[in-house]
Amino acid sequence: MHDRGSYGSLLNIKNVIAGGGRLLHSKSFGSVRKNPIIMLSGSREKERSLPSIWYRYLGRRNFSMLLLVAFAVLFFVLGSFVVNKESNSPNVDQRIGTMSMAHYINATRNEASRILGRRNRQKGGDGNRFQASVSKGANHPCANFTFPPPPPPHLRRIGPRPCPVCYLPVDQAIASMPSSPSESPVLHNLTYVHDENPIKTEPHGGSDFGGYPSLKQRNDSFDIKESMVVHCGFVKGSKPGHQTGFDFDESDLAGLQQFHEIIVASAIFGNYDLIQQPRNISEEAKRNVPFYMFIDEETEAYMKNRSMLDSSKRVGLWRIIVIHNVPYSDARRNGKVPKLLLHRIFPNIRYSIWIDGKLQLVVDPYQILERFLWRQNANFAISRHYRRFDVFVEAEANKAAGKYDNSSIDAQVDFYRTEGLTPYSEAKLPIISDVPEGCVLIKEHIPITNLFTCLWFNEVDRFTSRDQLSFGMVRDKIMAKVNWHINMFLDCERRNFVIQAYHRDLLEHMPPPVAVIRHPPALPNIITRERNQGKKIPRHGKDRRSGSRHHHKASAGNRESNFF
Repeated sequence: MHDRGSYGSLLNIKNVIAGGGRLLHSKSFGSVRKNPIIMLSGSREKERSLPSIWYRYLGRRNFSMLLLVAFAVLFFVLGSFVVNKESNSPNVDQRIGTMSMAHYINATRNEASRILGRRNRQKGGDGNRFQASVSKGANHPCANFTFPPPPPPHLRRIGPRPCPVCYLPVDQAIASMPSSPSESPVLHNLTYVHDENPIKTEPHGGSDFGGYPSLKQRNDSFDIKESMVVHCGFVKGSKPGHQTGFDFDESDLAGLQQFHEIIVASAIFGNYDLIQQPRNISEEAKRNVPFYMFIDEETEAYMKNRSMLDSSKRVGLWRIIVIHNVPYSDARRNGKVPKLLLHRIFPNIRYSIWIDGKLQLVVDPYQILERFLWRQNANFAISRHYRRFDVFVEAEANKAAGKYDNSSIDAQVDFYRTEGLTPYSEAKLPIISDVPEGCVLIKEHIPITNLFTCLWFNEVDRFTSRDQLSFGMVRDKIMAKVNWHINMFLDCERRNFVIQAYHRDLLEHMPPPVAVIRHPPALPNIITRERNQGKKIPRHGKDRRSGSRHHHKASAGNRESNFF
């Protein structure tokens, strides 16, 4: 996630520093030792001759500017040479975040290096090298991809930033798609509770939409078997979206049942965000990957009043699905329905990418799936939080930020503590975080991942809507029963393929940008010059020096105001 300067995605830092026999040559330092006296005299002659010529024709100020430009051009050419020398492979599509890796490398080290660092050092590993994990073998084009080192302290930027990610070109990413679904460990048949009259029998949350599972039913849902029946929202109605309390238009119901290899989905409830159009989407994805945006009636009314939505129900790439009879009064809780229950809404898809409504997708879906699922042999991926690893720390941060009422957060965390939740520690390795940055979910729809998001939704329905608090508990309970894992990638990698925008209310209350008035540089006084042409105006002593200083200051001020 952040923190940065620009980096070439496949830049091999060792070769840049050590030269690798390519960049640094002994010839660069001269193969013949010359007489130091001759070298000194020659350099002095050059110092006397060259500057005097340039000063005479350009003047001191122009000469300085020319020198700066020359250095900039030299730096750019050398930098381009180094990056291109290492990364001109036609097999890799490089996405370079304009950032410094300091925050992510340091933030990860500060909390995880005390856990991972000792083991790496004991194994002889390089604790300063962060390498993208590649599960497809050494022949993968990104197998040798590594993050560049953090910049020096004086160049570091505060806050999270994106970091470089190595993607395959779209055609190669498509070719990497598995031909058959992944194996679902133990669980092969998953069905869902249907209850037209849900009744609350215990004082432990739940809703008419998700039902009121008892604590025994909740505990049994974590006992993984070959066939299971669990609560998973939409407990009413003949099918999801039809008289269930989260209802779709009849014209949309049939389309949601169609088969798709991949979908991208998002939602805006409570008119909370502005629709962000995806960028850098391939023609293959535009033809084959539908983009669904779920909105409630409040958001629909706003969009129609602003002429953003018409009868076609399309806004750019997004297909708009209007939700009627939303089950919750909290817009954020309503957003958890499509986020966690896409497999109920779309029963016939293989892969889905969920992004929160405030995010803009800027990388092709095929490339994202190849990078975070197929390459890793994973079927569920989510980024870890860029700073926090511990649920208890996350709970306190939520309370401090007023994300939810404190008593409900305390009740949820206390309940998890009685179930055995402990602060994150080395004992959890290879798991390196209990807290996700849950605004992006990348999922293959198979029984075990569908069960995971069902049970995750049940925790959100039973306790608070802060899904970061319940993620780790649900994951750990399932992993204790079956051989299954989640790819928790760096949050700076997530920030490489989505850009976060401000919520709509913040955008509307922001002051308009200040107009920058750019004055053209002052023209020389031609009339005065003509009158004084041929006359010599003596300027001696203090007058000449003070005049030069005054002219220099005025010129500098004029340069500053017109630099951009």
